[in-house]
Order: sequence, then structure tokens, then C-alpha cells
Amino acid sequence: MRAGMIALLLFQMMLWGSAYPMIKLGLTGLSAPHLTLLRHLVASAAFLPLLVAFRGRLAPRRADAPYFLLVGVLGYTVYHLALNYGELRVSAGAASLIIATAPAITALLAVLMTGERLAPLGWAGSVVSFLGVVLVVVGDSASGVSFNAWAWLVVLAAVAASFYTVLQKPLFARYKPIEVAAFATWAGTLPLLAFAPGLGAGVAGASWQALAATAYIGVFPSAVAYTIYAFALSRAKVTVVTAFLYLVPVFGLLSSWLLLGEVPAFVTVVGGSVAIGGIVMVNLGKGRQRSGSREPLTEPALLAGEQSADVVAVTVDGEGRQRGG
Repeated sequence: MRAGMIALLLFQMMLWGSAYPMIKLGLTGLSAPHLTLLRHLVASAAFLPLLVAFRGRLAPRRADAPYFLLVGVLGYTVYHLALNYGELRVSAGAASLIIATAPAITALLAVLMTGERLAPLGWAGSVVSFLGVVLVVVGDSASGVSFNAWAWLVVLAAVAASFYTVLQKPLFARYKPIEVAAFATWAGTLPLLAFAPGLGAGVAGASWQALAATAYIGVFPSAVAYTIYAFALSRAKVTVVTAFLYLVPVFGLLSSWLLLGEVPAFVTVVGGSVAIGGIVMVNLGKGRQRSGSREPLTEPALLAGEQSADVVAVTVDGEGRQRGG
């Protein structure tokens, strides 16, 4: 994987990690359903100027609308609602561990649905990263890690996120990554409008800190980060891209330390280092194999999907994108 892509993915995982302390701040003034809806309304609005700036289309083809609805509902509606309601009855540590299985679930789905393959060293790296996440959670869970029947909702969230990742792949043959991210966000936001009653009063009564935090997670961890994620999936193997998800808890704890003063335990720091080592193993397992694209990743147009014709037609494994999921 090119250094530019690695840097981009690290930045994306930092954004997703930073969402956790910001969500805590947002919940000081808004209920969980209203926070989730407002976050996605902000993200949906943020995509409009981004699409105009990058000359993207503003609506999907009519024939693709049902597919975008499926992807959006899985990746946004089901994922966020299942995770939020599951965490009401499951310890944060247990939820983190379950969500940390998403890269492995995604890798299995990619093998079954797209024929991708990950080298043995890559699978070993995935296991090492998961063990690192276990250490992170253990170090951060002073009250312990407890599971119950509600944990199945978190499992549902992990499975939904995995399907969301794999099902995006076919869309990159016809849409720019930023278009895929935008249309999936809009589709996933529609069912969340069921929580609209009372939103106005909730916003009026919320502190500016809570509203600022919600605006932040709507623009950066949602609109920007999901666009980067789609871009990475359009250029590289699903199994390699999703391995970086193991870094989200690491960056989440780092962000909580910097923003909320929550100092991580020593074992948490060790776990983060182990997780990073696993990511290195995954990338080494990919070997020297490169994607069919050769363009540098520094141009904003590439993030929006302005690729040359030979890049637009790529297969699932990142060698040629003509068919993905």
C-alpha cells in the first residue's frame, strides 16, 4: 500500500477515534436519538458543497437508488441504532470488543462475496491487532467487561458495518467515492427522521458545547471520514483497508486523553502498540502487490474520484475496480 494511502487511512481513523469524546460532549445536551439524527443531518448537508466543489452528481441513478438505500440503512441506520441501544445495557468495554470483530467479519465476507484473499501473515496481523484491542479495552475498563443478551445488538452493528463495507465495492465502477459516501449517508438518514419530533426543542435547550461537538462529528468523522473510507475501498483490498479499523479504539482513547483528560492505563498503551504492530503485519502480508492505480494521492481531485479511465475500471482486490462486491 502506498505511503499516501496509509497516511490518508491513519487520518481517517484519527477522525473516527475523535468522535468518541465528541459524542460524550454531545450527549451532555442531547438525547442519543437526537444526537444521532442531528449528526447525520449535518453530514448530509455537508456533502452538498463538497459534491459541488468536486463536480459530483447530486443524485444517484434511479436504478441504483434501492441499492444505495440498502447500503445506507446497513451502514448508518442499523449500525448506529443497534450500537447506541446496545451500549445502554452492555459495558463500553464489551461493546468495543464486539465492534473490534468487524474487520475480521468484513474479511470473511470479502472472501465469500468478492473472492478476495488475504495472505496468512495478513490474517495473523488481524489476530494480533484484535489482541491489541483486547488489551486496550481491559486497560480502559475499570468496572470490568460484561456481556448479556443486549450484546447481540452490538453484534448486529458489527455485522451491518461489515456488509456496508463490502457492498460498496460494485458502486465504485459507476460512482466517485464521494458520491457513494454522500448518497449512502442520505439514504441512511431517511429512517432516522423518525426521531425528528422534539429535535427542535432539544437543540434549543442544548449547550453550545454540545451543539459544536455534534457539528464536528457530522462534518469530520461522518462526511469527511466516510468519504476517505470510500476512496480507500475503491483503491485497495477490503481486507487491508478494514484492518486499519483496529486503530479506532487507540485513537479514541488518545482523543479522550487530550480532550477530556482521561489518562489511559499502561496496559492500554501497550495494547495500542500491539494493534499498530498488527496493522504493519497486515500490510506486509499484502506483499509488494500494488493496486492498478499509479496516481499520487496528494491531489484533492483523487479523493473526489477524478481518476483516469484505467483507474476507474478496477477489480475487487484493488487491481482493477470493474467489479467489487
